[in-house]
Formats: sequence, C-alpha cells, structure tokens
Amino acid sequence: MLACARTYYNTVSLKNSAIDIQTKGGIEEGFVPIVCHACIDPPCSRACPTGALTVRKGGGVVLHRNLCEGCKYCVDACLIGAIHLDAEGKAIVCKHCGVCATYCPRDVLELRKVGENGEEIVDTG
Repeated sequence: MLACARTYYNTVSLKNSAIDIQTKGGIEEGFVPIVCHACIDPPCSRACPTGALTVRKGGGVVLHRNLCEGCKYCVDACLIGAIHLDAEGKAIVCKHCGVCATYCPRDVLELRKVGENGEEIVDTG
C-alpha cells in the first residue's frame, strides 16, 4: 500500500495509496484489501462529468488527475468502493502497475492478467 503512495505521491500515506485496506471489525478480525477490478465497462468512467477517468484498453480506467475536480461521483459509482479521494481531494484509483506487488514484504500481492471471464491468462511466450 505504501509503495504506491511513495512511488506516485512521494509520501508515506494510506490516503495516497490506490489500495484501500478495511477491517472486518477490528484488528483481530483481519483486513480486506479493496482494489480496482478493472471493469470492462467501468461505471466510474461513465459517472465522471469532466472526463478525468477514461476507459483503458483491456479494462479499468486511466485517471487524468489534472481534470479531476473532486466531485466524488466516481467514488459513488464504483460498485466495490475501489476509488477514494487522496490527500488533495482528487480521485485515486489503481493503475495496475504492480509496484505494490513488487515491494510487498510478505508476497501477499501479485499482479495477474485475467480475461473477461476472470480466468487467468498464462503467458507461454
């Protein structure tokens, strides 16, 4: 989580991480990562009135931060709660770049390619 904030915001802040971590009822009940599922037809993009979120080929969105006005329409439209506002009040959403998986000290995170049906795409080349 913090690798994302350090890499793209030069901060160590959970607010600036594209992965949101929520608890299931306290520190003893475990934690649940909330991360963009890279929807093929993302409702967040349709909800954005400024064009700050555009559909990315293969699923998900590209955030054009300079166009974001912090209206939170994308936050409300995201079905899984994977978008939130950063410390400056702008939308933040996972880029699926893999920096979090690269720096995960417990190897809990990994970046996988999946098809439209959710099955993993194995690179044989």
